[in-house]
Amino acid sequence: MNIFRLAGDMFHLASVLVLLLKIHTIKSCAGISLKTQELYAIVFATRYLDIFTNFISFYNTIMKLIFLGSSFSIVWYMRRHKIVRRSYDRDQDTFRYIFLMFPCLIFAIFINEKFTFKEVMWTFSVYLEAVAILPQLVLLQRTRNIDNLTGQYVFLLGAYRAFYILNWIYRYFTEDHYVHWITWIAGLIQTMLYGDFFYYYFQSWKNNVKLELPA
Repeated sequence: MNIFRLAGDMFHLASVLVLLLKIHTIKSCAGISLKTQELYAIVFATRYLDIFTNFISFYNTIMKLIFLGSSFSIVWYMRRHKIVRRSYDRDQDTFRYIFLMFPCLIFAIFINEKFTFKEVMWTFSVYLEAVAILPQLVLLQRTRNIDNLTGQYVFLLGAYRAFYILNWIYRYFTEDHYVHWITWIAGLIQTMLYGDFFYYYFQSWKNNVKLELPA
């Protein structure tokens, strides 16, 4: 554990709390992509198959439980809650994520560090997380009406991954034989996908105007 990894985890946790705050307090999921939330639920379900069999630390286990529980609860709220689900923009959130999942699974089967079921599923989760934000970004471009909590949610997700890259750089120079090309490349691609959003987010903050993404 180092300061960059801890900061990344805290940004990730904050993104979840902001989204839950929006859903619980405002009773709205407007501007949130259910497709992205379902992809994140799949990411955590396939990544944490070892949650009860491979104990690393109390902190690690708690964070796994938080991300698993929150991702599935968000999906439930958006699909089943009688008030929250009314605000879901089904007509705009039409990204067909099977075209993300299938290639990620193929890549995981053929490009992994060890060909076992758990390792392939873990690798699949890494590839899928790299592109899981795409339906959300597409939805924001289509609607263009981005409220503060939704903007903060996406920003915090991007910041989480950016700090993880700093964590990897730090560990590369401070630990022997620390090389994980699959994680590094997937994480770099994931961070690059936030590039346009970061630019317009900081522009809106600097100019004190409402955040809008170009169509």
